[in-house]
Amino acid sequence: MSKRKENVSDGVLPTKRIKTEVVKENDPNEANGSNWKIAVHNGQSGDCLPSSLLNEGEVGIIESISLKNFMCHACLGPFKFGPNVNFVVGNNGSGKSAVLTALIVGLGGKATATNRGYSIKGFVKSGQNSADISITLRNRGPDAFKPDKYGEVVIVEQRISGDGIRQYKLKSQSGHLVSTKKEELNTILDQFNIQVDNPVSILTQEMSKHFLQSKSEADKYKFFMKATQLEQMRDDYSYIMRKKALTNEKIEKQDENLSELKDQVKEKEERYKSLSSLNELLEKLEQLKNQMAWALVIEIEKQMQPIKEHIKVEESRTIKYDQKIEEWQIKVNETEENFEAIQNQLLKITEEVQILQPQCTTLKEDVQGNNKTCKESEATFHRYRTQLKQLEKDHDQLQRRINELRNSVNQNSEADLRKRQERINNLQDQLKTLEARETSTIQQLEQFQHAIHKSKDEHYKLGREEQDAKNSVESRKKQLNNLRASRTNQLKRFGESMPALLEAIEEAHRQGRFKKKPVGPLGACLRLKYPEYALAVESCLKSLPLSFCCDNYRDEQVLQTLMSRYFNSGKRPQINVCEFSNQVYNVKDRAAYHRDFQTVLDVLEIDNPVVANCLVDMRGIEKVLLISNNSKAREVMQQQRAPLNCREAFTAAGDQVFVNRYYSSEMDRARYLGSDVEAEISQLELEVNNKMAQVSHFQQQLHSVEEEIKINETHMKTKQMQIRKIQGSVTKIKLEITDLENVDEPQSVDISTLEEEMQDICQRIESHKEKLEQARKKMDVHRKILDEAEQKYKEMKEKINVIAEDADPIKDELSKIDAEVGKCKHHKRHYEEKRREHMDGIDKLKENLKNKEAILEENTAKAKQIFAERIDVTRTPKSIDMEINRLRERINREQERHGNKEEITRQYYDVLERYKNVKSQIKNLKRFMQLLDKIMEQRHKAYKIFRRYISLRCKYYFDSMLSQRGYHGKMSFDHKNATLSIAVQPGEGDKAALSDMRSLSGGERSFSTVCFILSLWDTMESPFRCLDEFDVYMDMVNRRISMDMMLKVADSQRYRQFIFLTPQSMSSLPSSRLIRILRMHDPERGQTTLPFRPLDQAEDSDE
Repeated sequence: MSKRKENVSDGVLPTKRIKTEVVKENDPNEANGSNWKIAVHNGQSGDCLPSSLLNEGEVGIIESISLKNFMCHACLGPFKFGPNVNFVVGNNGSGKSAVLTALIVGLGGKATATNRGYSIKGFVKSGQNSADISITLRNRGPDAFKPDKYGEVVIVEQRISGDGIRQYKLKSQSGHLVSTKKEELNTILDQFNIQVDNPVSILTQEMSKHFLQSKSEADKYKFFMKATQLEQMRDDYSYIMRKKALTNEKIEKQDENLSELKDQVKEKEERYKSLSSLNELLEKLEQLKNQMAWALVIEIEKQMQPIKEHIKVEESRTIKYDQKIEEWQIKVNETEENFEAIQNQLLKITEEVQILQPQCTTLKEDVQGNNKTCKESEATFHRYRTQLKQLEKDHDQLQRRINELRNSVNQNSEADLRKRQERINNLQDQLKTLEARETSTIQQLEQFQHAIHKSKDEHYKLGREEQDAKNSVESRKKQLNNLRASRTNQLKRFGESMPALLEAIEEAHRQGRFKKKPVGPLGACLRLKYPEYALAVESCLKSLPLSFCCDNYRDEQVLQTLMSRYFNSGKRPQINVCEFSNQVYNVKDRAAYHRDFQTVLDVLEIDNPVVANCLVDMRGIEKVLLISNNSKAREVMQQQRAPLNCREAFTAAGDQVFVNRYYSSEMDRARYLGSDVEAEISQLELEVNNKMAQVSHFQQQLHSVEEEIKINETHMKTKQMQIRKIQGSVTKIKLEITDLENVDEPQSVDISTLEEEMQDICQRIESHKEKLEQARKKMDVHRKILDEAEQKYKEMKEKINVIAEDADPIKDELSKIDAEVGKCKHHKRHYEEKRREHMDGIDKLKENLKNKEAILEENTAKAKQIFAERIDVTRTPKSIDMEINRLRERINREQERHGNKEEITRQYYDVLERYKNVKSQIKNLKRFMQLLDKIMEQRHKAYKIFRRYISLRCKYYFDSMLSQRGYHGKMSFDHKNATLSIAVQPGEGDKAALSDMRSLSGGERSFSTVCFILSLWDTMESPFRCLDEFDVYMDMVNRRISMDMMLKVADSQRYRQFIFLTPQSMSSLPSSRLIRILRMHDPERGQTTLPFRPLDQAEDSDE
C-alpha cells in the first residue's frame, strides 16, 4: 500500500505486471457443455494456454522452510516442498501450524495475521535469545526478480530477537547476502504476487475455525473482498481521491505565487541588460578550465601506468609460492602417513604387551604360590630328617649301653637296675611328651608367622590405598579452592598462580620484552556451545587448555623465565610455538563430516585465530567427532565405515574411540571448561567428603590390622619362649637319661628292657625313614613344579622385554617423524604466510590502482561535464592553475568596476527558470487532474464490473464444487450493504430447502467452507495456497470428496503450489510425482506455553 501511495503522489499512475490464470477447458460441470476458458488480468480479459501445456511455477514457489527456536520448537526442518501438491501431516503439537505461522512471519507478516499472538517476540522459544526463520522462494523464468543477483532462488532469512526486533537477510542462491532491507522484501512479494495477509492465500487453523463459527454476513463479505483484493482496489481508489483533493488545493496556491514570480523576472531582466560584457576574458577563463580538467585526467593516467606494470610483475611471482606450498603439502602428507603407519606399529606392540601382561601376572602369582608350597615341604623334610638323626643317635647310644652291659662282669643288683630303668622309662615318656609339645608349638608358631606375614601384606595394600585416597583428597581440595577462587576470578580455575603469571606477561609486554604478546591459557580463550561435551573436549585436548602460544622461540624463552617464578620445573604449563596469524585455517576440505554429529572445532567458539590454528595444528580438532552415546560411537567408528576425514571420536563420558580400538577415560569430570561453577563446587565437595570417608575407613582398617599384627607378634613371642623352655627341658631330660645310662655301678645282666627299647627305636627309625622319603619325594615334586613355573615366568618376562625393546627404536623413529611433521607444517605455514603477504601486497596495489581508476573516472566525468571532447594538453595542471589565478584576478578587477555579471546573470536565469517551471507544473497538473477525473470515472465503472464478474464467477464455482457431493448452494452478494449470505442444501432435488450454514453439521459446514475457499482460489492470483486443517469436523466421505476436489484443482493448476496441513496420515492418497507428503515427528512432552503479550500492547518493530 505504501508504495502505491508514493507513486500516486508523484503524479505517476500505478501499473501492475499482468499475470494469467487458466481455467480448464471442456469442464464437465458447465451448464451448457460448450468449450470455454476465462483469463483474469487484473480486470482485463484475454486468451491463455490450457493447463496441460503449462509447466510448474517459476516464481514465488516455496522450495523449503527451516525454523530454529521458533515457538516451542528448538529445530524444525528444513522442509523441502514440491512444486505442486504438498501435505504436511503430523499429530497435534508436532509443529504443523508453526510452519504456517513461520511462513507468514518470515515473509514480513504481523503477529496478528497469524492469529497466534500479538507480539513477534512471543514466537521466540522460552529460554532462548532469538528465533530464526529461513524461507527459500523459487526465482526462475522471465518474471524472476533480479536473476543476475539472486540466481534461481531467493533465500529470505529473518531473526527475531527476544525484544521483538526483526532482522532481515535476503540472500542469493549461493548464500551471498544481497540486501537487509524490508523494502526489498516487499518489492519481491509484489513481483511474485505473494499476499501473506490474504486469508485465502494462507488460511490458518484459527481463521478457518473462526470462519466456520462466524455468523456475520458482513464478516463473510469482508473475507471475500480481502481474498479477491477488491478491498485493496477500493482502498487504493479512496486514497487517490484524497490525494486529488489535496492536489487541487496546491494548484490554487501556486496560481497566486505565479504573478509574484512574473514581477521578479521583469526586474532581473532589466538589470541584466544594463551590464557591459566581459566575454573575452570569461571565454579565455573557460578555455583554461577545460584544459585544467583534462590535464588532471592525463596526469592520473601517467601515474597509473607504473602501478599496472608492478601488478603484472608481482602476479607472475605468485606461481612460485603456489609451487612451494604444494611441495610442502605433499611432504606433510607423506610424513603424516609415515607417522600414522609407525604409530600403528607402536600401538600393535603395546596391545601385544597388554595382552601378555595379565598372563605374566598370573605366572608370577603361580611362582609365589609354588615357592610357598615348596618351602613348606622343605621345612617338613628337614623336620623329619632332624628327628631321624636324633633317633639314630639314641639307637647308637642304646646299642653301646647294651654292649657294655653284656660285656660287664660285675652286674649291679637286680633291684638297682630295675629302679634305674624305671627312672629312664619315666624320663623317656616325659621326653616324648615334650617333643610332641615342641612339634605342636612349632606348628602354632608357623601359623602366627604366616598370619603376621599376611597381615603385613594387607597393611601395605591398605597403606597404598590410603595414600592414594589422601592424594585424591588433596588434588580435589586444590581444584575446589581454584573453583571457589574462580567465582571472583575465572583464571584461578587454571591454577592459583595463573592470574599472577598473566599480570607478569602483561608487564613484560608493556616493557617490550615480547615481539608479540603470548596467548593463554588456551582454555580461557574457549567457549563451549554445548556444555554437555565439556568432558569430551577436555579429554581430547588433554593438557592444551592449560598451555600458552608464542609467536617465536625468543618469546618462548622469555615466557619460560616468567613461568619459573610461579611454577616448579615439572609442573609448568606447556608452551606451543607457532607463527601468529589473523586468519583461521580453511579446514573445510579436510574436516570430518557426519550428518548427525559435530567435530570438536564445531562445538567450540574461538574468537582468537591463533588459538584455533594452534588446536588444529596440535590436536587436529577438525578431524575429531563428538558422539554422546558410547554404543553409538562404537557403531559409527567400528561397526561401519568411519566418517569422511574422521581420525577418532570422543564420547560425552570422555572415552576415546578409534577405528580398531577403544580407550576408557581416566577423567570423571571437566576441570577447565565446565560452565556451572556452583554445580562443580557442590560435586567436588561431595567427592571430597566421600574420599575423606574412604580415608577414615582405610585408617580404621589399618588400625585394626596393626592391632592384629601386635597380637599375633605377642603370641609368636610367647610360642618362641615356650619352644625355648621345652627345648631346655628336653636337653635336661636327655642329659639325665645319659647319666643314668652311664652309671659305673655294676649293671644287671638282664638287658631285656633295653632290647625292647632298642626294638621300639628301630621301628620308629623305619617309620621316620618312610616319612622322610615321602617328604623328600613331595619336596622334589614341588621343586620341579616351582622350577617349571619360574621358567615359564622367566620366558614370559623375556618375551615382554623383547617386545618392549622392539618398541624403543619405533618410539625414537616416531619422535623423529613427529618432529619432521612439525617441521614440514612450519615450512608450509611459512610459505602460506609469505604467499598471503605477497597477495596482500598485490591487493594493496590493485586497491591503489582501483582508487586511481575511480579518481580517473571521476575526473574524466567532471572533465566531460566541463568540456565533452578530450583535449590533449601538454602543460602541467600546476602551470594552468597559475594562469587561471592570474586571469581571475584580472576579471575581479573588471567586475569591481562594472559589477558581478555572473551573479546578476545567474539571478536572472534562476528567476526565469523558476517562473517557467512553476508555470509548466501548474499547466501539467491541471491537465493531469482533468485526465485523472476521466480515469477514475472509468476505473470506478471497471471496478464495479470486475466486482460483479468476480462475484458471478465465485457463485458458479461454489455451486459447481457443491454439486460434486450432491449439494446445492446459493451465494447472495449485497455490495451496497457489504454483506454476503451463503445457503447450502445438503439433500437432493427439492427434498430439503436451502438453509443457512449455521444449521449444517460440522462436517457439512467444513465441506461447504472448502468449496467456498476453492471458488475464491479461482478468483485470485498467488503462486501458492496454504490450508491448515482444512478437513476439521469432516467425516470420511466429505474428507474424501474435498480431497479429490482440491487434487483436481491442483492438477489443473500445476503452475501453482498447494500446501495442506492436516493431522490425518494421508496414506490413502494416490501415488503421483506431483504429490509430496511431509511427516512431522511426534511432539516433545513438557513444551512450555508461548509468552504472548496482552491485547493492549503494540506490534514490535522491524530493524
